[in-house]
Order: sequence, then structure tokens, then C-alpha cells
Amino acid sequence: MSEKPLNIAIVGLGFGAEFIPIYQRHKGANMAAICQRTEATLKEVGDKYGIEKRYQSYEDLLKDPDIDAIHINTPIPDHAEHSIAALKAGKHVACTVPMATSVEDCKTIVDLVQQTGLKYMMMETVVYAREFLYMKDLYDKGELGKLQFLKGSHQQDMEGWPGYWPGLPPMHYATHCVGPVLGLGRNQAEYVSCFPSGTIAEEMHDCYGSPYAVETCHIKFKDSDLSALVYRSLFDVARQYRESIEVYGSKKSVEWPLIEHEPLVIHTAKKPEPEIPERVECPDFAHLLPEEIAPFTTGGVYGGEEGEEHLSFTQGAGHGGSHPHLVHQFLEYIAGRGEGYPNAVQSANITCTGILAHESAQKGGELVRLPEFTLS
Repeated sequence: MSEKPLNIAIVGLGFGAEFIPIYQRHKGANMAAICQRTEATLKEVGDKYGIEKRYQSYEDLLKDPDIDAIHINTPIPDHAEHSIAALKAGKHVACTVPMATSVEDCKTIVDLVQQTGLKYMMMETVVYAREFLYMKDLYDKGELGKLQFLKGSHQQDMEGWPGYWPGLPPMHYATHCVGPVLGLGRNQAEYVSCFPSGTIAEEMHDCYGSPYAVETCHIKFKDSDLSALVYRSLFDVARQYRESIEVYGSKKSVEWPLIEHEPLVIHTAKKPEPEIPERVECPDFAHLLPEEIAPFTTGGVYGGEEGEEHLSFTQGAGHGGSHPHLVHQFLEYIAGRGEGYPNAVQSANITCTGILAHESAQKGGELVRLPEFTLS
């Protein structure tokens, strides 16, 4: 593969601005262009980072023949449309979660990737958070033994977020808990059963036709004896922000802390009862990265010297240092040197798990199978 740096364009400069300095420092990328509808934001960010190419029109950006890949950070309802347009324009795509809001759009993206040979990666933060990478390292080394059960959660108070959030079905934005339970062993969901619980404020019921405060889903893994439990809440549940995965193995089990910034707990089999649990400080995994972007696992644009903060970043405790890992994995994937987890099919399986879990909840927990295009 060519070693020429890839020309990257970032679309959406709220949370998306967090990635600009990472691309600028990565030797495999040229931070070539930015796109934002609001002219003032476009000018501010462009001036701050010295980016000359600036687009208010996404359509104009896609016509730029020099752009190799698009990193999409636009609002959730636009993810599928923007990803599809970029692939049709011959651009590789990295897209923040979720992949889409319908099964049909997920299939369109998978089909386009297969037809064009272009690369698509959903930028799921939790599967590159240091806690997940630590559990994955233990699993890959065989220290967990046989996986027996997994559990994931994502609880967050979305009050005050943009207009499309109120009333959103919890499982429609479930990738932060579905992604890690499937990602640990690179499994795929085969079918789901989901139950709703509680109700959100009545004024939000009609936004999406979903009154549910919490949705809890069992996931049966394909070609495996494993299943997982994930639960998700967005409104009217008293809980600190938490994205978590708990892994139960025959030799060791690892539990995410209940409160942010506390240690992981590892349970080891065949120890005397008082010694079974052990609190473990999670190591950082910056050593997996090129040295020029490694510092971004513990610091970023927001919360820096100028005191900038973005809600998705501060509530997520920096997303576990995942941002430079995501950038590096995407660039390596395009260059033919990495798996780009999750790729288009894997992203569709993760995203459709949430979409179909909500359908199951509406049908009283009825089993719903994942479509074949998410399992290939």
C-alpha cells in the first residue's frame, strides 16, 4: 500500500474538533479540510488549527477530488445519509455512532462498501477505552479462561442535549454497551429479546412513540454458547454517567467500577474467599500508538489550557483515552494494515442489535433475529 498520507476531512466541528490535532500529528494523515454549516464556527476552528480548506456545504466537500476519507461527526439523524453520500462519492468513511437509525440504511452502507471496496469504520469509543483494552488483553492472553457471560450498560442523563434527543428510544443509541460485549471476542449478535421498564416524562412520549425510561436486552451470540445482557437509559433515571462492560470467565472475571475514576475489580477463581476480589488500577494503552499521538490518551482539545469543554467528552471522562486509537485504527485499516473494528458488517450488527432490541421491547420481549447481511 502507498505510504502517502491520506487527505482527511472532518464534518461537524462540535465533538468533531477533538480529532483535528490527532490527525494533524499522525504521520499517515493530512488534515486537509473541515466542514460545518455555521460560518462562525468554521472560521474559528479553521483559524485555530490552520486549516485552509473550509466547506459550509457537504455536497461541495464531496466534490473535492483531493479528499480521500471523511470523518463524520454530524447529528445522529444525518449519519446514514452522510455516510452513503461519501461512499457514493468514492471516499472512505469513519462515522461516529450509531451507524444509522434504520436497518435499511445499515444495509445500504454495507452494500456500498462491498460494491466499492472502500473502507467504513464506526468510531465506537468504548471498544478502544483503556478499560476495554485491558480486558481484551487479558482475554487474548487466556487469563480470563472460557468466557461465560458478559454484561454492559450505558446510563446517561441527556437533558439539555440537542433537539433530536428527547424521547429517543434507549436502545436506538446502544452501541456503547452492545459494542464492547460483542467486541471482546469479536462475536456477532444472532437474535435479541428486550424488555422496557419505567416511563419518561409524558411530553417526550410522542417524539418517537417511545415512553420507556430503561430498555434491557438479552443478546444471543451467533455460533456460540454465550449470551450478554445490556441495559440503557437516557432520561429520568438517577444515575451518574456510566459506559461499562463486565466480563465473567472461568478463571477470572473483571467488573467495571460502579463510579467513575474508581479501580476495576478482578475476581480470581480458586483463591480463598477473602482474596477472590482485587481492585486493579487500569493501565493506559498509549504504547499501542505512534508516539506522536500517544499523549492524546490522557489529554485532548477539550479541557485543555483554554478550558474548553464538550459535554460528550467531559461526561464520558475523556472516552477512556479512545480518540487516538480510533484515528490510528481507521488510518491503518485504509492502509491495509488493520482490522478497522468495527467494520461495516460489524457496525451493522452492533447498530441493528439496538434498533431491533427496541422493536422487541415494543412486542413484549419477542425474539427478533438479526438480518443476514449483519452476519456475513
